[in-house]
Amino acid sequence: MGYKLIACDMDETLLNDNHKICKRNIEMIKRAKEEYGVKFVPATGRGYKSIQKDLLTLDLYDKKEEYVLSFNGGAITENYKNKILQFKGINFSKMKEIFEFGLTKDVCQHVYTRDRVYIYNISESEKERIQHLNFDFIIMKENSVDFLEKEEISKILFQNTNLPYLMSLEKEMRKIIDNCCDISYSSNRYMEFNALGVNKGQGLIDLARILNIDIKDTIAIGDNYNDMSMLKVAGLSVAANNAVEDIKKICDYTTRADNNEGVVAEVIEKFIINN
Repeated sequence: MGYKLIACDMDETLLNDNHKICKRNIEMIKRAKEEYGVKFVPATGRGYKSIQKDLLTLDLYDKKEEYVLSFNGGAITENYKNKILQFKGINFSKMKEIFEFGLTKDVCQHVYTRDRVYIYNISESEKERIQHLNFDFIIMKENSVDFLEKEEISKILFQNTNLPYLMSLEKEMRKIIDNCCDISYSSNRYMEFNALGVNKGQGLIDLARILNIDIKDTIAIGDNYNDMSMLKVAGLSVAANNAVEDIKKICDYTTRADNNEGVVAEVIEKFIINN
């Protein structure tokens, strides 16, 4: 077996605690591409436009036949001119229903369109995190999303640093989300809502089909619950050392390195170069 594609989570996996890509990861991703023909595909819950600087760092920016999975699999884009190959958004009325539920809870909310992020009730910790991630966002002053009715909505999420609190909301939301939403958790601070059937796993399956790559020839790397679906479908599943225990339990391999030490570099060395 020769692995042909690595799908890798960004935050807390590829990126270190300072939201940068370490030199060791950069070098090994380049080597895997140039010497072994292995594609590296960021698989992020964020939008594809928010990771353009990371693509530049990896020499993948605006390149043909290089790809990104974003919005938890809601979009597949080719990096050249950010060409959208596939987009699966959430219904506006469902997003509005979730947003209005969130108004009654202790959460900050993000609403993602294809191109923008709108944030309501932003907390200080969230403001600081986003500034470090260095992507653009718009603060919502009114507690209404009606102005987005004509927009294509990618997803909506709740933010609170108390993850058990976020998870407790799922039971209360059954009437809203059952049979119409995929729910996932990320970064130990987000509860994310995508359209039903939209997740990183299905996104990886769809991209492999588009590229005519057998799913068995893919590697998925992640650290948190929104990565679980792609870890389950990939040919090889890898957990970062800093991953939550539920992720480690389902993976074929857990790296010795954490996200500050070169998770991706370790995977490439072990399973591509030395394999």
